[in-house]
Amino acid sequence: MSMALLAFLAFLPILVAMFLLVGLGWGARQSMPVGYVVVVIIGLAVWKMKLIDVIAATIEGLWIAATLLWIIFGALLLLATLKHSGAIATIRAGFIKVSPDRRIQAIILGFLFGCFIEGSSGFGTPAAVVGPLLLALGFPAFAAVIVGMVTQSTPVTFGAVGTPVLVGVGGGLTGSDAVMAHAQSLGMDFTQYLHSIGARAANFHTIIGFVMPLIIAMMLTWIFGKNRSWREGLEVWPFALFAGIVFVVPYVILANTLGPEFPSMISGLLGVGITSYAASKGFLQPKKIWDFDDESKWDPSWFGTVSGDPGEIRANMPLIKAWTPYVLVGIVLLLTRLTGLKGILTAITIDHNNILGTSISHSWQWVFSPGCMIGLVAVITWFLHQMKGEEIKAALKEAAGQLYGASMALIFTVPMVRVFIRSGLNDIGLDSMPILLAKFVADTAGNAWPAFAAVIGALGAMIAGSNTVSNMTFGLFQWTVADLLGISQRIVVAVQAVGGAAGNMICVHNAVAAAAVVGLIGKEGLILRKTFLPTIYYLVAVGVYAMLAIYVFGLS
Repeated sequence: MSMALLAFLAFLPILVAMFLLVGLGWGARQSMPVGYVVVVIIGLAVWKMKLIDVIAATIEGLWIAATLLWIIFGALLLLATLKHSGAIATIRAGFIKVSPDRRIQAIILGFLFGCFIEGSSGFGTPAAVVGPLLLALGFPAFAAVIVGMVTQSTPVTFGAVGTPVLVGVGGGLTGSDAVMAHAQSLGMDFTQYLHSIGARAANFHTIIGFVMPLIIAMMLTWIFGKNRSWREGLEVWPFALFAGIVFVVPYVILANTLGPEFPSMISGLLGVGITSYAASKGFLQPKKIWDFDDESKWDPSWFGTVSGDPGEIRANMPLIKAWTPYVLVGIVLLLTRLTGLKGILTAITIDHNNILGTSISHSWQWVFSPGCMIGLVAVITWFLHQMKGEEIKAALKEAAGQLYGASMALIFTVPMVRVFIRSGLNDIGLDSMPILLAKFVADTAGNAWPAFAAVIGALGAMIAGSNTVSNMTFGLFQWTVADLLGISQRIVVAVQAVGGAAGNMICVHNAVAAAAVVGLIGKEGLILRKTFLPTIYYLVAVGVYAMLAIYVFGLS
């Protein structure tokens, strides 16, 4: 069988799933089971996988789905808790005083606060946290998800305290004698080499990502505005670009000095503080306030099943007290990731070794999960906000009810991904489907590879639901292609990391999780249609910059 045909068959499960999701507008609950069946048939018939390995990979996928649902439940519980405690109503009233303009709210809360959450915890958490908050502020559910999804771009390479670089790129390159020899030739140890790749990724993100707040504002007015005009979003360009610069300046400095752990987290937090103060003082604010049309005129597809009603404002609820749970989320995530607590918590695992006697294993650090941290803050909030028993019961019931829809989508989505990735376990010596597909694309592209390298990163993130997994899967492959072409290995691997970040905007996992927390299960395809455009922008831009950096400026 020719390489081209194998590559097509490897891509077919993704193609089928994306056609059903984006082309026909099916929900993930309908399209992903079809994708799962296709990948299983191809895995057994073409890749000659053993049935036991397919079943083991499916079980692995179900366990991973459980870890994602754990995060989703934590986010849902916190939102329901804040709603029933009266905090959301207080936050909404307070933030309208900062700026009643929905474009400004989306930039500060959606993008910058989302960047902080991504930098602290990663793994799709921003959309799960930011989406419900925007919903409670009066955004349509669909708009809240779009903002949360597009935010998962620039900060993602340094999400979860640098995990995509340290664990993703690091795990992919570890053990390669060629990589180690190259690092030594540059006078670096492996950690320094990883940091230098992260710095290059930050340089790309800085050039491309500082306009993302403006893109979010333009998408908001184009899709959800009364006049369906992107020009109304463009009207806030002074503040949007100010917000982008406020974020990317410390971001690129931190990446080039301290390393991958802090760029997104610290820059996001600084950005929220600076832009909130600036907006409250009227700095660079638009002359005309923009808001959504009357709710009665909204498109039915914009509504979710989760209520956006912020609840009643408690007379004794100060604004700082209402915001405290979100501050605690940041503090808890920082403490558990930057102190000795990390070693203690990561040691507490639920392990599934050699599933069904195969080489497939899975370990879940359930206590270290962002879901556990967010859930803990929700419980603390019960006491902090002096909630009554019936209020706590109502919050638990609401969160548990909303979790069901997400579970129905993920139980097929993640197993499909795991069979796809585990297809390298076969008796005929074929590379796994993603690796074979990547090699075919690389062979076809030749010296133009830097222009396409980010697409592989995005494809990996879209499939696996993680920039970290994409980097780990394709990092060494990207390095080897660059080495064979005689071009900068570090720049090409950095492009992989940037592409993996961009791929989060069209990641089915993230779409399912984001849709679940605002009650839009079944509309994942509609979401991905909208987030496809900013993803294309990101991939084209990084491809152009990569070609210039390597072939024009001769950077290494």
